[in-house]
Amino acid sequence: MQMTTRDVLLEMDQEEEDDDDGDIGDVAASKRPFLTPDPSRLVLDNLEQTAVSSFGALESQPDFRTPEFEEFNGKLDSLFFNDGQRRIDFVLVYEDESRKENNKKGSNEKQRRKRRAYESNLICDGLHLEATRSILDDKLVFVKVHAPWEVLCTYAEIMHIKLPLKPNDLKTRSSAFDNFSWFTKVLQVDESIIKPEQEFFTAPFEKNRMNDFYIQDRDTFFNPATRSRIVYFILSRIMYQVRDNVKKFGINKLVSSGIYKAAFPLHDCNFSHKSEDLSCPSERYLLYREWAHPRSIYKKQPLDLIRKYYGEKIGIYFAWLGYYTQMLLLAAVVGVACFLYGYFNQDNCTWSKEVCHPDIGGKIIMCPQCDQHCSFWNLNITCESSKKLCIFDSFGTLVFAVFMGIWVTLFLEFWKRRQAELEYEWDTVELQQEEQPRPEYEAQCTHVVINEITQEQERVPFTTWGKCVRITLCASAVLFWILLIIASVIGIIVYRLSVFIVFSTKLPETLNGTDSIQKYLTPQTATSITASLISFVIIMILNIIYEKVAIMITNFELPRTQTDYENSLTMKMFLFQFVNYYSSCFYIAFFKGKFVGYPGDPVYWLGKYRNEECDPGGCLLELTTQLTIIMGGKAIWNNIQEVLLPWVKNLIGRCRTVSRAEKITPRWEQDYHLQLMGKLGLFYEYLEMIIQFGFVTLFVASFPLAPLLALVNNILEIRVDAWKMTTQYRRMVPEKAQDIGAWQPIMQGIAILAVVTNAMIIAFTSDMIPRLVYYWSFSVPPYGNHTHYTMEGYINSTLSIFKVSDFKNQSKGNPDPKVVIPTTCRYRDFRNPPGHEQQYKHNIYYWHVIAAKLAFIIVMEHLIYSVKFFIFQMCQ
Repeated sequence: MQMTTRDVLLEMDQEEEDDDDGDIGDVAASKRPFLTPDPSRLVLDNLEQTAVSSFGALESQPDFRTPEFEEFNGKLDSLFFNDGQRRIDFVLVYEDESRKENNKKGSNEKQRRKRRAYESNLICDGLHLEATRSILDDKLVFVKVHAPWEVLCTYAEIMHIKLPLKPNDLKTRSSAFDNFSWFTKVLQVDESIIKPEQEFFTAPFEKNRMNDFYIQDRDTFFNPATRSRIVYFILSRIMYQVRDNVKKFGINKLVSSGIYKAAFPLHDCNFSHKSEDLSCPSERYLLYREWAHPRSIYKKQPLDLIRKYYGEKIGIYFAWLGYYTQMLLLAAVVGVACFLYGYFNQDNCTWSKEVCHPDIGGKIIMCPQCDQHCSFWNLNITCESSKKLCIFDSFGTLVFAVFMGIWVTLFLEFWKRRQAELEYEWDTVELQQEEQPRPEYEAQCTHVVINEITQEQERVPFTTWGKCVRITLCASAVLFWILLIIASVIGIIVYRLSVFIVFSTKLPETLNGTDSIQKYLTPQTATSITASLISFVIIMILNIIYEKVAIMITNFELPRTQTDYENSLTMKMFLFQFVNYYSSCFYIAFFKGKFVGYPGDPVYWLGKYRNEECDPGGCLLELTTQLTIIMGGKAIWNNIQEVLLPWVKNLIGRCRTVSRAEKITPRWEQDYHLQLMGKLGLFYEYLEMIIQFGFVTLFVASFPLAPLLALVNNILEIRVDAWKMTTQYRRMVPEKAQDIGAWQPIMQGIAILAVVTNAMIIAFTSDMIPRLVYYWSFSVPPYGNHTHYTMEGYINSTLSIFKVSDFKNQSKGNPDPKVVIPTTCRYRDFRNPPGHEQQYKHNIYYWHVIAAKLAFIIVMEHLIYSVKFFIFQMCQ
């Protein structure tokens, strides 16, 4: 049926008033969808005039235009129309309504007319379209899009795309590592395989200065990534319907409403072999071979080729991840050295020997750690945990904590320098791309206000009062979910308190006669491990739910641009993830065992549950266990999810077409059956790494092997992400980016907080400060009885004495009838013994320790911050 484009749009306006398919991509007719509301209106008005004069206004087209239908010419790797001249810059996929099994005539006709109007407008805007039916499924139609030279030039000027003026003839500065080229050559990508890109001086493209640009071949002047960016820019802003004086536009809207099944740029070849077309550079194959393949795991990443193929936004992510991984190598080496120091010196750990000694720890009877159901117990049952604690709670841990405080500063400052180099090399120093408003934002622009600066009318989506209401609702929703996480942490604490009683009564009976197991599986250890596992499961469940909630909240908030959207979502997601992943670690490090009272007057949670205590050696080992389970479990889960899910989905897709697999399928159909990496795919990759960065820096004083685990994970992460992008996902639309965005200030905030947390872990979670105070003050007169500085007697000095007859009925334990009830028992604290004039009050040792802890925190923080400030000034 032939009709004018204007008639199609008007008919929709009259007949589809009841069709409400959402607001995304809707904008008032007085708005121009491909023009950004910007203070510089003159440029935009000229922009519209340029587009109209070149391609004609929408309503002025004489006929309704449809794409040419062509049969597949049998060329497997062809990236061109059937004429072999026009390059395919984008592919649109839809399902032919006339061949659908469930043919709803009215709905399908509306979809068909919208699509035909959209394609007609694409043709009117200067794009070339060619349609081809699927080889494997005749219901699918692939519409190939080509942008001719005139369209590319026009929109390159509109988008301020920088293009080559002339080759760069400046000499590159020699590197200090050139002397080690014989060693680094092994790690470099073979330049005979991936040739270095020629460098150019560039400038924003202008049609009236076309002769100044380095145009040797019109077909290659715009590379495939740039062509895809330009075409996507057009596709996102072309109208397809007018209804109630509101224009609907954009490919994103059409895909989300099901009018099109997919829209994507093409990979240039199969990842497993080169293209049959000799003129094709086969960059996907090169990326798979030299970047994603496991045999290239030791090589540096081909960042220039990644940037050229996927765009600067993907390139800067892999540049950051690679640099972070390189810096982790130094942290991992120092962490392993500190771990080995503690491991080989554990036999010299005097206080651990006292715990394990049958005449010292074996004769010290500890007070029950819960009410009614717990019995007295001997200190030496914690022998094995005290030996493990010696590995992590050593002098090496202190050195490593100080080192990591300096390391994180070096990493952030050196990354800024590396990022600046990439900005220069990739020509994004003066990135002047004018970011367009999101279609979702423009769809809601119904209120007219006066701009206070320009004094001109402009449309906004809501009034000031409406904006306040949205901000209040969004903040309340985020606060609710954070409180939900805190409630889950409290639930885990209640679980710890409850199950400890069960383990204390049941484990000795269950493990009776199995001493080899009993000495490792104590009630404290069993409680810690099970609570950590449950905590990990709850974290992952809340994480999955909140991801969807955060997107809903951000959509309701309605940010103006995609950058604003990502920054808003970044802060919401990170705030939630910070509380979700780290809250249990903060509880163990800074709250558990700190407010327990003493056996005669314990502190109760909710008036019912007695607060849990740490082992006699402190809570550091439990914090290490928590970190190992959460960090290790998260890394394993994420890698399995990232590898298995895309692979299984693609495998299912191939199985569905296995009966027709012997047919030769074109490049566009092969890419269609790959998985879609959404706009937020890269966001989740960043989030995963930043959460890991927090584990590596915030709690590293309790787990020196954290950088090593992160290093191993990241080496695999880089190749897994590369494998996904080159083999399992469709090619993404290339995007420009100057830096890593909001993640940089988040890392800086983590770096500042890490100094405080590590200082407090050493001061309040480990036993290093009490040991130092005992060694230098309380092992010798006037407080001690030894003639020289020693750690002998340390355990006895840290365990206070309690008189059993002073137990209250509520807190009195359940003694084993086979064991003689002692007259006194010991507990972990620094309090005066019974009979003292201030019995059960904190003694002088306690106040010495508190003073030393506070002094240590101040000295360590000032030392690290001073070094950080010096490094910062040196790097400027």
